[in-house]
Amino acid sequence: MEKQLTLRHNGLELAATLHYPTDGGSRDGSEKKQAIVICHGFIGSRVGVDRLFVKTARALAAQGSYVLRFDYGGCGESGGDYGALGFDSMVDQTRTAIDYVADMECVDLRRIVLLGHSLGGAVAIMTAVKDRRAKRLVLWSPVAYPFNDIVRIVGRSSYDEAVTTGSSDHQGYTLQPVFFDSLLQHQPFQAATKFGGEVLLVHGTSDELIPVDYSFLYQKVFWTRSEGLCDKEIIFQANHTYSSRTHQEEAIRVTSEWLGGLDKKQEEWHHWSI
Repeated sequence: MEKQLTLRHNGLELAATLHYPTDGGSRDGSEKKQAIVICHGFIGSRVGVDRLFVKTARALAAQGSYVLRFDYGGCGESGGDYGALGFDSMVDQTRTAIDYVADMECVDLRRIVLLGHSLGGAVAIMTAVKDRRAKRLVLWSPVAYPFNDIVRIVGRSSYDEAVTTGSSDHQGYTLQPVFFDSLLQHQPFQAATKFGGEVLLVHGTSDELIPVDYSFLYQKVFWTRSEGLCDKEIIFQANHTYSSRTHQEEAIRVTSEWLGGLDKKQEEWHHWSI
């Protein structure tokens, strides 16, 4: 079952889709379920390239989770001007999405997950640092240096044009200086150590936009924490958006199995402690 809904955030109407668990479990609130919020990347949408997020949400729902995917302001079907909002707004919009799932009586508040892809990965990290309700992070091909990475993607000339004229066009999106300025304010690498929960990194060796080395570096940073595990899965020849069916299925399978493994460990620990 899937429900189309609208999240309201600071005057913005954010288009969203909620996927209900289809594993046959209880829906009367007696059995608390995991909730996963999907954070799409730069000028993306909740559908994803080659329907990546639709397939991911349906697969994770089939494993027993609630999954909420939404369009950031100015993307997909959401209102707003993406290039005028910036990184801080994306973090706050993600917190509004967390508000929605956290208010559901059937959601286990100990198992709220942020699944972020590309720039959405950086947003997920900064959101989890700011909002302790996010307990787990799944980072697919995560951006590590928001400003440098996005400027590299749009081109230095596009950035210079935005600074000198007040805006630049990138694939139909009008990017303003405030957008780039907001990217400069955040360093996910440095902030990562402030998140105390579990982390899974997934990256393709053929990622043409965000170097696979970033995930190796991220894991080293997460390993310096005093608590919280960090696992990594490198998918051979996968590109930035996991465009082949094989790579899509692999990323989804790895994520599903990792989350299931955490639940099993949590359950075993619960029984042991009793």
